[in-house]
Amino acid sequence: MLEMGNWVQVRDLLLERARAVEKEWIPVTASGGRVLGFDLRAETDVPPFDRSAYDGYAMRAEDTAPAAKERPVTLRVTEILPAGSVGTRPVERGEAVRLMTGAPIPPGADCVIMYEKTEFDTERVKIFTSLRPGQNVVRKGEDTAAGTLLAGEGEVTDGGLAGTMAAQGLSRVQVYRRPVIGLISTGNELAGEGENRKAGAIYDANRALFTALLEREGCRVRFLGRTEDRAEQIRERIREGMDACDAIVTTGGVSAGDWDVTPEAMTSAGAEMLVRGVNMKPGMACAFGTLKGKLILGLSGNPASAMTCFCACALPAIRKICGRRQTLPDPVRAEMKREFSKKSPTLRFLRGKLDLSAGRVMFDPAPGQGNAVLSGAIGCDSFMMVPAGSGPVPAGTVLDGFRI
Repeated sequence: MLEMGNWVQVRDLLLERARAVEKEWIPVTASGGRVLGFDLRAETDVPPFDRSAYDGYAMRAEDTAPAAKERPVTLRVTEILPAGSVGTRPVERGEAVRLMTGAPIPPGADCVIMYEKTEFDTERVKIFTSLRPGQNVVRKGEDTAAGTLLAGEGEVTDGGLAGTMAAQGLSRVQVYRRPVIGLISTGNELAGEGENRKAGAIYDANRALFTALLEREGCRVRFLGRTEDRAEQIRERIREGMDACDAIVTTGGVSAGDWDVTPEAMTSAGAEMLVRGVNMKPGMACAFGTLKGKLILGLSGNPASAMTCFCACALPAIRKICGRRQTLPDPVRAEMKREFSKKSPTLRFLRGKLDLSAGRVMFDPAPGQGNAVLSGAIGCDSFMMVPAGSGPVPAGTVLDGFRI
C-alpha cells in the first residue's frame, strides 16, 4: 500500500487499476457526449458527387471566357435542378442549368455563378464575368474522402462527430456504456436535502457536488445512501453497491480521527487497499482501494478538499472507466492574476478560473481556498500548483496546472 504518495504516483496507480466498461450500440442521434467504441474511418466520399455551393447557374467555364460587364455572354437555360435531383442530359456549349445549393453539377458543366451576379429570365441568362473551371463547385470528397480516419476509439462524440457519422450513412454506432458510479456520503453530522437540519448538523453537499462532477464525465450516478460514522454501515453500503456499480466514491471518514472508519469499512468489505493519503493540500486525506476489480475512492468529507483530490488523482481513472482515450486533463501554464498570500509548505493546488481577456493565459484564483470553502469552486475550470516550500505567490507568477 502506498502511504502519503505524491499525487502523480497516486494518479498513475489508480489509472493502472481502472478498467473500461463494456460497449453497446446506440442510435447515432443519441451519441452526443458518448465515448466512441471504434475507429471511425470514412467508407464513402462526402459529398458523394460534385455539387453547387450556391443557388445559381451551372455552365461550361470556356463559354464565359469572353464575358465582360459591357459584353455579357448569353446562355440558354435548359432545365432547373432543385437539391436532391439530377440533370436529364449533359450541358452543351452555349447552355446553362439553373440549380440550387447542394444540387449535383450536371455532366458537361464545370463551374457555377451565383444568380445575383446574372440577369436572367425563364429561358436565358446573361453572364458578365468569366469563370474558371471548378469555381463555386464543392468537389466530391471535399468534406471527407473515403478511407480517411475521422475519429479514434475513445474520443468523446461532439456535434461535429455525430453529424459526420450521420453523413456517412450510419444509423447506429458502437460506444462505451455509461458507467454507473456508486456514491456514499458518511458522517453523523449530515442532513439530506429537504430534511430539517438539527443543531450541529450540516447539509450533505458532497452528494450534489460529485453527482455533478461524475455526470459531466458521462457517468450515471447511483446514490447508495447516507451513513453514520460506523464501519459496519459503510461496509454494507459498499458490498450492496459493488455488484451494481463500476466504481464507488465515498466521502468522509478517511482521516486519522476516532470517527474516521471508512478505511476500516473498506478492508472489512474485502477491499485491497492501494493508497492512504496524498502529499498535497488540500485533499491530503483519502483512502483508495479495489474490490472485485473495481475502484473504491474514499475522499475527505470536506467538499473542496474532496473535489481537489478527486480532480488531481481520481478523475483520470474515472475517464478510463468511461472508455476515454485521453484520460489526463489538459496541462496549462498560466500567470497568476492576483496574489495568493499564504505559504505552502506542501504542494498546494489552487482552484480557480482561466482568463484570456488580456490576450494571454491568466489564472484567477478563487478568493476562498480553504478545505471547507466549497463556494470557491463555483465556476472552477482549472487547478494551478504551488510548489512545496513556496512563500506567498505574487501576481504575475507563472504556475503549471491543468484544466478540468
